[in-house]
Amino acid sequence: MTNLPFRFGVSLFNVGSRSAWRARVREVESLGYDVLQVADHLGLAAPFPALVAAADVTSMRLGTFVLNAGILSPTYLARDVADVHRLTDGRLELGLGAGYVPAEFEAVGVPFGTPGERLRKLESTLAATRALLAAEDDSPVPPIMLGGAGDRMLRLAAREADIFSFSIAAGMTAGLAPEDALARRVTLLREAAGDRFGSIELNLFIAAVGDSVDKLDLKIIRDASGLGDEQLTQLPGVLVGSPREIADQLVRYREEFGISYISVLEPHMAAFAAVIKQLR
Repeated sequence: MTNLPFRFGVSLFNVGSRSAWRARVREVESLGYDVLQVADHLGLAAPFPALVAAADVTSMRLGTFVLNAGILSPTYLARDVADVHRLTDGRLELGLGAGYVPAEFEAVGVPFGTPGERLRKLESTLAATRALLAAEDDSPVPPIMLGGAGDRMLRLAAREADIFSFSIAAGMTAGLAPEDALARRVTLLREAAGDRFGSIELNLFIAAVGDSVDKLDLKIIRDASGLGDEQLTQLPGVLVGSPREIADQLVRYREEFGISYISVLEPHMAAFAAVIKQLR
């Protein structure tokens, strides 16, 4: 399997003041990260304003990780993406997902729907947004990241994505060990993509990092998944060990699965920076 160079992203949560935001953006770059990412959840930072504000103080790439396509209008999304792409000198990575938090759909008066309905909405939003962007004189179409773990999402990504992000659920399949579950999903994506597979960059979402199990902060994924700590610590998206041990694990993931793009949550960015030093 072709090994791409490693890239590292970090997802920041809240903006705060202008000066505080700019300081954190500089800190992320100083720690060795390549991509500054902002999620799309109520109560967290507004992705596009935060990324534009970051662009003036960093040379990193800037990504949405990931937008909830289920509540977005392609017309307004295309307008915003075009100008953010321009205002960041083409550094935007547009991450899109189907949405998974019912309260966020309820907040905008949109039915949550079935997984299939949400995926079809993502597919139509992506197609319409791409067409609108391609019609612009300067064609401001950024790389597209799709994120998730379901088989239908993987098949969509095989056709449409430049980057695919394996969510924490990629390590969860009944009857399979976590790494086997991830391997099954990589295989599905490879088979569905065919000749396109080599052009799809594979990203792994890292939800927790620590040098020992007892020091892991698992609250965010514990609340989101409902799983116990023993199950969570076995997932590929939870990294336990010394920086060298974790670096070796990620090298193995790249060799076995082709995963070369790693994204961590803000609370773990300092701990993971020690891993980045081992991989440069």
